[in-house]
This record gives sequence, structure tokens and C-alpha cells, in this order.
Amino acid sequence: MGKKEKNITVETKKLYSDDPGLEVTIEREVNEKPRVAWDSKLQYFFMVISYAVGLGNVWRFPYLCQRNGGGAFLIPYLIMLFIEGMPLLYLEFAVGQHFRRGSIGVWTKVHPYLAGIGVASAVTSFMVGIYYNAIIMWCFYYVANSFQYPLPWSDCERINGTIKDIECEKGGPTSYFWYRQALDISPGIDESDGIKWKMLLCLVFAWAVIYACIWKGIKSSGKVVYVTATFPYIVLIIFFGRGITLRGATDGLLHLFTPKIERLGDPQVWLDAATQIFYSFGLGFGGLIAFSSYNPRNNNCQRDAIIVALTNWFTAIFSSTVIFSVLGFKATLMFETCQDRNINQLLQMYPTLNSSELTREVYLQEYQTNSSIKNLLFNETLMGKQFWYCDLKDDLNKAAEGTGLAFVVFTQAIVEFGPSAPFWSIIFFLMLLSLGIGSEFGTLEGVTTSIYDIQGVSILQKKWLVSGILCLVSCCIGIIFVLGSGSYWVALFDSYAGSFPLITVALFESISIGWVYGVDRFADDVRQMIGSPISRYWKITWKFVAPFMITGLLLATFISKIVNPITYTVYDKSEASTKESPYPWFAGMIASILVLSSVLCIPGNALLRKFGILKMSYSKKVQADMHGVTSSTVAFSRTGDDEEDSDSGHNSEELVTAPFLENKDTSCAIEEEDNVKL
Repeated sequence: MGKKEKNITVETKKLYSDDPGLEVTIEREVNEKPRVAWDSKLQYFFMVISYAVGLGNVWRFPYLCQRNGGGAFLIPYLIMLFIEGMPLLYLEFAVGQHFRRGSIGVWTKVHPYLAGIGVASAVTSFMVGIYYNAIIMWCFYYVANSFQYPLPWSDCERINGTIKDIECEKGGPTSYFWYRQALDISPGIDESDGIKWKMLLCLVFAWAVIYACIWKGIKSSGKVVYVTATFPYIVLIIFFGRGITLRGATDGLLHLFTPKIERLGDPQVWLDAATQIFYSFGLGFGGLIAFSSYNPRNNNCQRDAIIVALTNWFTAIFSSTVIFSVLGFKATLMFETCQDRNINQLLQMYPTLNSSELTREVYLQEYQTNSSIKNLLFNETLMGKQFWYCDLKDDLNKAAEGTGLAFVVFTQAIVEFGPSAPFWSIIFFLMLLSLGIGSEFGTLEGVTTSIYDIQGVSILQKKWLVSGILCLVSCCIGIIFVLGSGSYWVALFDSYAGSFPLITVALFESISIGWVYGVDRFADDVRQMIGSPISRYWKITWKFVAPFMITGLLLATFISKIVNPITYTVYDKSEASTKESPYPWFAGMIASILVLSSVLCIPGNALLRKFGILKMSYSKKVQADMHGVTSSTVAFSRTGDDEEDSDSGHNSEELVTAPFLENKDTSCAIEEEDNVKL
């Protein structure tokens, strides 16, 4: 992607004067800096889909669907898609395409006091990008360990046929490998246990790969995206073909999609649906605004939003089908293993029993479901034998999310594939890599585009340098994730760096367009871009429904953080299992910093501008555009003049004064929306 589109627009504005009976409408041509453009519409689609379709579609949505009523969860999820996800996606596409700026530039143009929204968005993207690459680091580690048979997590290490470590026997080989071999995890977040050098190498390699992909901006990442957008679907299709042929796949799919309608009465189900829609689209990061800013002005962003939203929804459903077909196979194996163990116990206790007649079906009918024998077998130790209660439904309910699903549960299922397990492990973790890297592109783009758009500092226009510094700083901070306590820090960042701040950013975005900029004015801007009128549905969702829904989500998130104790999951080596533990005081302080460092940018910028402490004025640039003054007169200025920065009393749809009115001094006439004051 090497072409640049000349950025010439014609702006039509109403000018107001002190005389209420006099209004003048003018048109002026605005010449802006040429902006890099996509090579093709397909490249843009691949980039957006690669960003929006991420790890959450694979390891978060299936868990939520299983936990919140199976197929019934699809109802609130679909409703939230149309009243929250799709409208906000359309909004971010449209503002980026119309204003042709990164997040900071866009919200500065809406109103100078709102530039803090863009700053908050960039800060949040930076924080999330730091820890998100730690997940990519783990995927690289597992890919590197998948080129062997048997897989290193397929069995516990044995000496003379005896398991060497009792911890591995208790927790299982996949869990042991994840916690003790890969992470070499510490007992808690307050015990670092030093740097794990193998993970440090993976971290450095992960950031080197990211830099190699983004060092030229979308010129370089736009090429890589052809792989990151398509490869996950290829792998999902391959896994789907394998998964539906496995024994027990039907049980897994029925367990996933059988609707439990009564769960719809639980408010938590609706909250989970709204939260998942919000995060799965990557709203509030600024990446979507940045990507759409490289589109031509006549691009149909409404159609783009609908296609991307439905693609994201379909991917979530499809990936859930793949995941639970494999988990159904795993649960069936666990169920059969449990039965075989109990049958062997019975044969040892009663040698007269005929082993050929005591099948699994006979065992279930005669022993496990027979109430009198059931109480005898499972309530006490019988003749020194301990029996397990076997239940397929319970095994299916032992679903996991996030790293627990990817690195423990699913890897255990892959081991059961036999000699072909290394192949399935390699393509599974390469798929996670593609999903993670694609999302990382968009997350970092929200930072870099905002930096590139800053005028007047030539060094910030060197994309290779900006990207290099960003990756280097992020890698240095990311060293905290390769400590023995690294996974605890990832969980802390995941819980606080991207939750409350992103919801706050999205709320201010919807309010800014719906109430400050004006939904009718925005709809008219979009109409000029796509060439057709905007449906009332979009206007209502932008102005009323989306702000209401996001406010409810914000309040629910805030209340849950206050009501529920702030805990995290730690690994107990003695029990070979996880348990909840309260955060130490310093972790709470860092969590507060992660939230406030971005959220406070919104009111902070407004206050600094209100009191004239921070401003960069483009009044001379506007004068040059209108009166032919050369561009050399355009410069940033820092001033504390309260009169220039005061509220004019008009909203942002109006000009402060009419420069062409008779007997008016136009030397300082400015458009408020063209004042770039960060």
C-alpha cells in the first residue's frame, strides 16, 4: 500500500453574526496533507476483520454461551449486536472517514474540549497493547514446543514407570506443563521469583515480529493482514471437519446450543452479552477510527459496518461450534475413563463377575443409577476402594475461558488425537497467533496514528522511528510479564487497563456525536459520504440507545468492582489447583493507575483548555485557507488569552463570527472546530 490520496474537500458552513436577521452561507476549499490510502477495499476489510475478530471469539464467547443458557444466550447477544455493537461500529467508521484523522484529531475537530477522548483512547490502547503481546509470547512458546512427538504436555515424567512429581499426577500433565514448565509460576503476585529467560526470549521475539509488521504503518501491516485475516478461518474449517467426526462431538454441540430460556431472566446474562459485543468489536481503542481514516470519502461505511458486525457474529458462533465439538470429545473420553476405572475396581472386588458382561452400559444401569447400590458405592470407601461418580454433563460443564481454555483444556483434547497431535497443536497455536497479531495491529494503530497526525514535530512523521520507540518501550515494560508472577500481572492488566477506560471512551464518543456535534449534522455528513439518506434507526441509536446502554454497562461494571471483593486466581502447588486470593495493596494502587491514567485525560484536557494552560491554535491556518495567506504563516501558538478560548455560546455547528460580514474585523476569525488544542 504505497499510494496517497490528495485530501481536498469543500466545506459548506453557515456563518452567524450579531444581527439575527443576517445569515451567510459560504463554501471554501480546504487543502489538507495528502493521506496514505488502502491499496484496495479488500485490504481494508481484511485489516478491520483481522482486528475485530480476535482471541475473544475463540476463548471467551464459547464459555459465555455455555455459562449463560446455551442457545438462549444468542438472543441477548443478537439484540446487543443491533442496539449497541453495530451502531458504535458504524459511528467509529464514519467519524474516521469523515474527519480523516486519528482518534485525537477526530475528537478535536468535533470540539476542542473533547480532544481528551482521543488521548484517553490512545493511552488505553498503549496499556492493552503491552499486555496483549504477552499472550502472543505464550503462543510462540507453545508453537516452538509443538514440533515433537509425543507433545511435552501429553504425560507426566516417569522414572521406572512411576510418576516423578505427585503434583503432575494431581493436576494433570497439561495443567502441570502450563503452570510449572511454561510459566514457572510463583505463589502470588507479590513474589516475583525472578525473570524466566525462555519467556523473555519469546517476548523479545514477539515484539520484533510486531515491529517488522508495523514499522511502515499500514504500508507494512497491510500486507501481513492477508495472512492474519484468512489463516484463522482456514484453521477453524479444518478443525470443524475434524471435530464433528469425533466421538462425543454431538453431545458437546447439544450441550452448547440447547437453550435454557429461564436464564434470560438473569440480568447478568444481558450484561455479559453487552460486554462481549463491546470488546469483541474493539470499540474505543481508536484503531477502527484510524483504519477508516485511510478510506476515500465516498466509501460506503454503513455497508462496511454491517458486513464487519455480521462477520464477527458468525465467527463467534462458528468458533464455538468448533471448540465444543472438540470439548465434547474430551468430555466423552473422561466419562468413559471414569466408567472403566470403576468397572476395574468392581472386578477386583468381585472376581466372580464376568468382565465381558460388565460393559459400560451395564455398569450405568445396574450400579450407578441403582439407588441402593449407588449410595453404597459413592458415599463411602468400600473394601478399600474409592469409586468416582461418572457424569457426562458434569464433564461438559467443566468448561474454561481464556488461557485456561487455550493452554490447559484444549491442549489436553489435542493430546487425544494420537500421532497427529503435533500437527493439530501447531495449527491451533498458529491460529491464536494470527488472531492475536491481527488484534495487536489495530490496538497499536490507535496509538501510532494519533502520533503521526500531530503537526509541527517532524520527528513524529518518521513511522519507523515512532513504531520502534513504541515497541521498545512496550517490550521493556513487558518484562514484568516474564517474571514468575507474570501471568498474575497479565490478569491485572486485563481486568483494569481495558475495561472501565474503554467503556468510558465509548460513552463520551456517543455523547459527543449525538449531543455535542449534533446527530442531524453528523447524519448529513454521512449522507454526503455514502450518497444516501441515513435511517432514523441509526440516529436514534446514536443519540439515545447507545449512550443509555453504555451508561448501564459502565454503572454495572463499576458496581461489580465495588461489591465483589478484588481478588485474583493463584496457583497452589501443593494442591495442583487454582484458588482465589485478595490482591495486595500495591496491586490495587497499580489497578487504579491503569484506570485513571486514561479516564482522567478526558476531563483533564477540557480543564487545561478552559483555563488556557494547554492550547495549540490553528486560527492562522484558517485565515490562510480563506484569504490566500501562504501556508508559512500557519504555526502552533501557546497563549493564555481567555477571550479567544472562551465558549462562544454557539454549539460546534456554528462559527464564532462571520468573516465576510460588512464592517467586521476578520483578522482573528476562526472556526472553533478547526482549533486543534490538545
